Order: sequence, then C-alpha cells, then structure tokens
Amino acid sequence: MRIFLLAILLIGSHTSAQILNAESLRKVTDTSGFSGALSASFALKRNTNDFLTLGSDIHLQYKMKDHLILFKNDVAFQKIEDQNFDNSLITHLRYNYRFHDRIAWEIFIQGQYNKINLIDFRGLAGTGPRFKLTTWENYKFYLGTLVMYEHEKLTDGITPTQKNFRGSTYLSFSIYHSESLTVISTTYFQPRIDKFSDYRITTDSSLLVNIFKNFALKTTYRFTYDAFPAIGIPNSQYDFTTGITYSFD
Repeated sequence: MRIFLLAILLIGSHTSAQILNAESLRKVTDTSGFSGALSASFALKRNTNDFLTLGSDIHLQYKMKDHLILFKNDVAFQKIEDQNFDNSLITHLRYNYRFHDRIAWEIFIQGQYNKINLIDFRGLAGTGPRFKLTTWENYKFYLGTLVMYEHEKLTDGITPTQKNFRGSTYLSFSIYHSESLTVISTTYFQPRIDKFSDYRITTDSSLLVNIFKNFALKTTYRFTYDAFPAIGIPNSQYDFTTGITYSFD
C-alpha cells in the first residue's frame, strides 16, 4: 500500500515543527471514500535543549471524484533535560478541488500550540493552486503557491501579537522505489508578503518501509530555519523522528 507519510513529517509531520508538511496528509488512492492512518513515534532533538519526544497522530482523508478533504490532529509530549514534560499540538483541515488533470485548488485552516518554541497560538488560513509537474506513477513532483493569513501569539514576553499575510511556496517529490519502499521530500518557503526578510524555510524528508500489511516503519528528518523566531529560540532547528504507522482504507 502506497501512502504519503504521516509526519513526513509529518510530516511528517511532527508537532514540534513550526511548519506542518501538508504532503504528509495525502494518501495515494484511486477509490472514493474514507482512508487514513494512525502513527506513533519517538524523537531525539536539539534546539535550546536536548530532549526526547513521544508522539502520536491521526489523519483522515475523504475523496469523492475531484474533491478531497484532509484532517490531521497531532499531539506530542516532550521530556527536556531529564526534568520536565511539555507538549505541542497541531490541528489541520484542508480541502482540494481538482479542476484540471494537473491542477488543483487548495484551501486550509490550521491551529497550533508549541511550548518549546514559545508559541502560545498560531492560526493560519490560506488558499492557492497546486500543480502536478509530472505524470510518472513512480516519480511524482508537485509545486504549490499559496497565500495565507497568520495570527500568532508568542510567550517570550517581548514580541507583540503578529497578524500578517505570508506566501507559502512548496516543492515536493515522491519516489515509489518498490511496493515496500517510499521516499518523500518537501521544501517550504514562507516569507511575509510585506517584509521578505521575515521568512521561514523547512525541508522535510522521510523514508517509509513496509513491514507487513498496513504497517510501516517511518523515519523522518526535518530542518527548519526561522528568520525571526521568539526571543531566546534559535533560528535553525532540526529533528530526527522514527516510528510505526498503521494505514487503512
């Protein structure tokens, strides 16, 4: 069974990320109806501290002809320097309408909380086209160019509440090497429209190895750069995540 990874990042997506990889929400299927996946993972990570993360996520997908609805809810608990547990959460809802064989229109909303990165709340709402750049079944390339509104409140005690419009351009490729091996990578570039020096970049790459029917081993590496993070948070961060994913149709 071929699936776009959860948490590629997300993922793919992992809730400690500042940018959710929307490609991790997509599941390749030719049939209408519901499908999705459940995932559990652990991660070793370093930004301002060294810590261990335990995570679980769920996504549901409903497809009907040219319409696609995606829902993801992702929760993580983090142990920092062998002392404390903190948590993070992302909820994401996305709708795609394919009006051309190689073009779809996307609309999404997202809510996020992340104590480690001092994000008390980040709300996003965006829309734009998604282009399928290739027609090969085993090698898929996509380009998305969206505009989104961002409402962000940080807990660093200095940064005021942010209300901005950002671009969100992503390039994604998926390689289905065999029935048991999948590689997916996505890079996002998200600048403020009125201030291009304020931007975020995330590169998210995953390897999925089928273990047996409906179960797969998922390994993800993510690098994020934020030109203006919360005070005290480093500009660049990375994490390495591995876990088990169960998918269903």
